[in-house]
Amino acid sequence: MCFKRKNMFIIDAHLDLSMNAMEWNRDLRQPIEAINAREKGMDDKPDRAKATVSLPELRKGNIGLVVATQIARYVAPDNPLPGWHSPEQAWAHTQAQLAWYRAMEAAGEMTQIVDLASLENHLALWNDGSSNAHKPVGFVLSLEGADSLVSLEHLEIAWNYGLRAIGPAHYGPGRYANGTDATGKMGKNGVDLLKKMESLGMILDATHLCDDAFWQAMEHFNGAVWASHNNCRELVPHNRQFSDEQLRELIRRDAVIGAAFDAWMIVPDWVRQVSTPKAMDCNLDKVLRHVDHICQLAGNALHVGIGSDLDGAFGKEQCPYDLETIADLQKLGPMLAARGYSAQDIENVMHGNWLRFLRRALLVIGY
Repeated sequence: MCFKRKNMFIIDAHLDLSMNAMEWNRDLRQPIEAINAREKGMDDKPDRAKATVSLPELRKGNIGLVVATQIARYVAPDNPLPGWHSPEQAWAHTQAQLAWYRAMEAAGEMTQIVDLASLENHLALWNDGSSNAHKPVGFVLSLEGADSLVSLEHLEIAWNYGLRAIGPAHYGPGRYANGTDATGKMGKNGVDLLKKMESLGMILDATHLCDDAFWQAMEHFNGAVWASHNNCRELVPHNRQFSDEQLRELIRRDAVIGAAFDAWMIVPDWVRQVSTPKAMDCNLDKVLRHVDHICQLAGNALHVGIGSDLDGAFGKEQCPYDLETIADLQKLGPMLAARGYSAQDIENVMHGNWLRFLRRALLVIGY
């Protein structure tokens, strides 16, 4: 099958941009080569000098719209995970991250999508036929892990500054829900969070919910649900991935699942800081195995997209070896065509499914 369309518009539903800016101290306005050159010789993190994401690379790859996160975990005294020692500290950190997004908006580098009108205006700008080299990258703001919400009043504050999606859990036990590598249902505060989110019209990100919390959330939340960055347990056995039963439930809920590009989620038996992408044969084709699996479960290509999570505390040392920067997401179009996907299917995976979801979810929001 010949795939002729080049530089297709792409939506990436999960990027930790403010985390990279504020915790990795990366100036994401710079070329990726400059970011990596500045980190040469640094060894405080395993992904130093191996970054794949910058605003220029997003534009180069025609990735004009992303779901961008705030993230700050609270950890109790007996929790060995890294994080903040009080919810108030975690909240303050998310506000520093918000300040970075505001700075990028003021500089004309990014623009926030908060409702249907701002979405359509941004899409018109990116599809007006002119060069995208200096256009702002659009972002929908999402909170990865709800620990930083000190109270439901803080959720109201966040809604008012444009937060539109929340994943209640991250890794381990959380204040509202248990996440990856944890077990157990949500307590009253978690259920109350879901009810408040639903009343505001917020999107529930099911990613990272442990199995117990996942099924409880499906029972209690009746609003829009997506899984921003999640792969398939059938291909990589681990509680971080979703089982076929969970994927079918998301499909039933008309959700979209974003394929993640973190190597340990792509291929089985990955050992962190030991395995290498080449040795494990971790490439973009392996990512498409997860895409295929979801499409086979759904019977169509309407429920899967991209949620790369690139530079989500990993870099080139832990992502497909045939991806140099995030701009290489453009390689997926021809690869999908080679697997027999139609032109319409490819558009759906690259942006159409996320766009359909966002139009439906943002329709209820008016200012």
